[in-house]
Amino acid sequence: MGQPSSEATTRPAPRGGTRRAARAGDSAWSKVPEVTVLFWIVKVLTTGMGETASDFLGRTLGPIPAGGLGLAGLVIALVAQFRSDRYRPWTYWSAIVMVSVFGTMAADVVHVVVGIPYTVSTVAFTVALAAVLIAWYAGERTLSIHSIRTRRREVFYWATVLATFALGTAVGDLTAGTLKLGYLASGFLFAALISVPALSGRFLGLNAVAAFWWAYVLTRPLGASFADWMGVPTTRNGLGWGTGPVTLALIVPIVALVAYLAVSHKDTPPEQPAA
Repeated sequence: MGQPSSEATTRPAPRGGTRRAARAGDSAWSKVPEVTVLFWIVKVLTTGMGETASDFLGRTLGPIPAGGLGLAGLVIALVAQFRSDRYRPWTYWSAIVMVSVFGTMAADVVHVVVGIPYTVSTVAFTVALAAVLIAWYAGERTLSIHSIRTRRREVFYWATVLATFALGTAVGDLTAGTLKLGYLASGFLFAALISVPALSGRFLGLNAVAAFWWAYVLTRPLGASFADWMGVPTTRNGLGWGTGPVTLALIVPIVALVAYLAVSHKDTPPEQPAA
């Protein structure tokens, strides 16, 4: 799942070519990190943090003000990401954090404010994700994250990421609440399911791109289920630590790991010079 495709070995363009690519809205280098073990660790941490941060802000500010704040943060983070000419850890992971927060808010608003059951929203977000992936493949003939060098592919990538977060939130709440598995049992369920892509890729020959997006979708309910279990009251079969403290506790390792990646360049695409 973490091996770069042949597209990822393209040599950097010369300086003049870089300027022309930037003017066209494209990049000479990949705009996303290499998929390593640290990628998955940070991804799961951000999903959990996004879940509890969304719940904390929603209860503190109210759903509408919290949603407006989350949308503003998302727009700022994505503008910075789109304006970057290459993968930069702080820029990229800030955008992922804000997608996590706002994606959770979007899924929760659909259920709490509009009153749509999680069963319906899960199906709707699944259809939305499938539509984005189909449109991406139809237009670009690839879904590989190693090909994110053009503005068009970057738009498809972030639309897919946002859809996966909304879908993952709905699925996690569906299993924990509607199906009454609870947050801890749901976390173990998704931990088991997320191992399937790796095993299928190794023993059954599952396409690496398909395995990646399968695992990517499941990181959302995996991280959110364990974070909810830590944050919700004991009356809801949680540990009762509170969504605010859990959010802060998750921010610390996220910042530490992203700082390490920024300094070590462990997840910088191999063809990209250090920023």
